[in-house]
Amino acid sequence: MASVRGVHSVCDSIVQFLRNAYPLQEDFPFQFRVVSSGELNGEGFDETLSLYLYRVTVNEHVRSQPLPGRGAEERTPLSIDLHFMLSLWTKSAAAEQTVCAWVMQQLHHYPLLDQSSLTAEGGWRSDDVVQIIPAELSNEDLMRIWDALASDYRLSLSYIARVVRIDPPEQEEFVPVVATRFQYAGPEK
Repeated sequence: MASVRGVHSVCDSIVQFLRNAYPLQEDFPFQFRVVSSGELNGEGFDETLSLYLYRVTVNEHVRSQPLPGRGAEERTPLSIDLHFMLSLWTKSAAAEQTVCAWVMQQLHHYPLLDQSSLTAEGGWRSDDVVQIIPAELSNEDLMRIWDALASDYRLSLSYIARVVRIDPPEQEEFVPVVATRFQYAGPEK
């Protein structure tokens, strides 16, 4: 499980993994970065692969399940899926298509992020694993995302990082109240 910084940690970890593994820097010099909605205006993105987190959902399969080996009385972590889009910003068709194929190849062959590949800011445990899977976006959904952004369409790949488990907040050290007794007294005369 991770802290609330785990969401950014996953995005940053994917970008760092791709940056560190990128072998085509001489032929197609690219930079890799995590971006926010406000940054996607098309300026300053020459030869860039951007990771944009466009949606976060509660994982429907493990949303209320306690962690294995833990009691049912413990608070369950928040289990979420991160829907992100990798977009290629370049004016060269060869660079766009080659880097696109390379990214898909990398995420196909290395679909798991564990504690060794996740950035430390997330506060990950040794048994934490995040799976990266391709996501199918309909043409309509893809165009809606790009219409909402202040930029022209770019070749994009959509993926889901699942299951990111966020630690529950710390429990108070107080004993829970089980019952209370009230007495009713009539008006004094």
